[in-house]
Amino acid sequence: MAGIKKVAVIGAGVMGAGIAAQIANAGVPVLLLDIVPKQGDNRNAIAEGAVQKMLKTEPAPFMSKAAAKLVETGNIEDDLGRIAECDWVVEVVIERLDIKQDLYRRIDAVRRPGTAISSNTSTIPLARLIEGQSEAFARDFLITHFFNPPRYMRLLELVTGLRTDPAIADAVARFVDVVMGKSVVRCKDSPGFIANRLGIFWMQHGLVDALDLGLTVEEADAAMGKPFGIPRTGVFGLMDLVGIDLGPHVNASLAGLLPASDPFHAVNRDVPLVNRLIAEGFTGRKGKGGFYRLNREGGKRRKEALDLATGAYRPQSEAAIPEIEAAGKNLRALLSSDGKVGRYAWAVMGNTLAYAASLVPEAANDIVSIDEAMRLGYNWQWGPFELLDKLGPKWVADRLAAEGLPVPDLLRRVGEGSFYRVQDGKLQYFTVAGDYADVVRPEGVLLLADIKRAAKPVLKNGSAAVWDIGDGVLCFEFTSKSNSLDEQIHDLLGKTIKLVREQYKALVIYNEGKNFSVGANIGMMLFAANIAAWPEIDRLIANGQNTLKALKYAPFPVVGAPSGMALGGGCEVLLHSAAVQAHAESYVGLVEVGVGLIPGWGGCGELLLRLQANPALPKGPIPAPARAFEIISQATVSKSAAEARELGFLRPSDGITMNRDRLLADAKARALGMVEGYAPPAKPEFTGLPGKSGAVAMEMAVDGFRRQGIATPHDAVVAAELAHVLTGGEADLVDVVTEQQMLDLEREAFLRLVKTGGTLARVEHMLETGKPLRN
Repeated sequence: MAGIKKVAVIGAGVMGAGIAAQIANAGVPVLLLDIVPKQGDNRNAIAEGAVQKMLKTEPAPFMSKAAAKLVETGNIEDDLGRIAECDWVVEVVIERLDIKQDLYRRIDAVRRPGTAISSNTSTIPLARLIEGQSEAFARDFLITHFFNPPRYMRLLELVTGLRTDPAIADAVARFVDVVMGKSVVRCKDSPGFIANRLGIFWMQHGLVDALDLGLTVEEADAAMGKPFGIPRTGVFGLMDLVGIDLGPHVNASLAGLLPASDPFHAVNRDVPLVNRLIAEGFTGRKGKGGFYRLNREGGKRRKEALDLATGAYRPQSEAAIPEIEAAGKNLRALLSSDGKVGRYAWAVMGNTLAYAASLVPEAANDIVSIDEAMRLGYNWQWGPFELLDKLGPKWVADRLAAEGLPVPDLLRRVGEGSFYRVQDGKLQYFTVAGDYADVVRPEGVLLLADIKRAAKPVLKNGSAAVWDIGDGVLCFEFTSKSNSLDEQIHDLLGKTIKLVREQYKALVIYNEGKNFSVGANIGMMLFAANIAAWPEIDRLIANGQNTLKALKYAPFPVVGAPSGMALGGGCEVLLHSAAVQAHAESYVGLVEVGVGLIPGWGGCGELLLRLQANPALPKGPIPAPARAFEIISQATVSKSAAEARELGFLRPSDGITMNRDRLLADAKARALGMVEGYAPPAKPEFTGLPGKSGAVAMEMAVDGFRRQGIATPHDAVVAAELAHVLTGGEADLVDVVTEQQMLDLEREAFLRLVKTGGTLARVEHMLETGKPLRN
């Protein structure tokens, strides 16, 4: 089939609306349809209401308000014929076979031949969905199982049938991958597919084993969380998150589909406590509480947890679990512990890992698919086979056998070996045939992790490394804690600029951490401030300014490639890059006011330049400085790359990559495309800045907020320094402020602030608690 230019989504519930929003986030028009409501005159009320609700939802399904304009709404009585305009139709209606099949017949009657049709089902086999449908429909039909919320969950499970046209499946997979940003895992048409088949088994074990062994919910979630690289919600926190009332329905559906021999049946039992919680409205975060709740009685906020033995709430325990503390990072030690927490960890994970090994090739062709599904569908840091390698497959197999439990054939056959290995610099996995095969990435995917397996860094120090990613392009990787920026990074960046100038074509700044960079290492600055080493702080700020300006004026393209948070100094790196290729989920901002400071590495001037060039802002001395003041003084952080573009952190010409795994390849291509004829920008001059009168106006606005209790006393101190910089200091309206003068204003203001008690208190509080101090 040709490319997908427009999509129809039928079903405007939470899931369907979220899928429609993600399609719109990708810049693709989408038609969202639902039934005609039984009451009211607006026949499109359900779909329209879903869009309006999403515009108010947090975390936001839409990456920008502009994306919402790409969603057209309608109803299936009046507008079903409009799916003839679409290249792909996604069905997201109630999980009832009769309703779905009736809808399919109606779709088949009005769609264009060759239009892809898919269901978001996770409980009904594909073979049953297409029973009684036309041959043409069966050829164009597949399952595309998104995970909720569709914007943020990267997994897409794709299921095809024996009659599905491979070209249709490939076209949808390509669109979902490249355009929507999902990682596509191909699954067999088996019950629950991969992630929910295994994830529900794990959660059910987590629930019943905690009850059987007498654990508290805190103990169970601590055991199932950090040690195994699983989100700290663990099992009970996850049930609260997804909704406790969903569990019995999903379990019943899975139990009805699985053969009698499946291990799930042994652990799937009725839990009276769960039934009582559901009956009384304690369904988790969406209800009155769940296994955890926030008690607001008496105007106070108290964290409480459910006592699994009594069914009553009690204060939530924050105490460390001795068995987990004693084991540290040694998973075998935890699973071998004879205490109830160790026995619980083995009961849950021993069974789960064995179950995972039994699902190849029934649910998936290979172990890579299962690991990918659990990493992306349940946010596990390591997939089950990666966890088996950490423990030692033979150790697990021997323990299962010693306890009289079945040892899956795949686990038995790997023997003393491992499920993954590196051979000749390539990652390989153990196959069902008993040999090893290379892990093959999709076309257009370039991972730094793969490069690092096969090569050594070109340059390296304690906070950064530089890698040759081919075709004359180097990649600069932050490796410090939280990718915070320090002097070692600046030093290595200076050396890298020199090396690229002499031997390479371009530079990409990128890493595969959770965040691009959370900003400067403020701990070093606090140490210097505590011993009154003011010249040293001045030198550190000047060094950072000089390094980033060297980056800006390098005679070769520099492309910043962020994902996650790019805050403070991380944002300033992007502001000084020749271009940015950002992952769609990039959260960019200059947040220095949170620690009582202002941007000191050129961020004020660079953002001001962007805003002065913004045609959407009125011309004149005030609009651009006032907008920069608003953004920086409020520590505004974009909620997406699209919003970063709207705020001015990204240029209109900067690129956005939807799929995280494609970011490095896209950034590299961007850099290479800029090489021919590249010249660094001319040094700018700031003209028409409002000077003291503009600064006074900004300070008066902050003073008004302070009187209302919105701004704190130290906010006013920081804001005054920020206003002084953005309005040009002592300059008059007719004066020209050079880039260096703007840098000097930044540095001087930074130094004045770092000497104040209010700023030092903010820095100390941030380092101790990770939260800003409102002083």
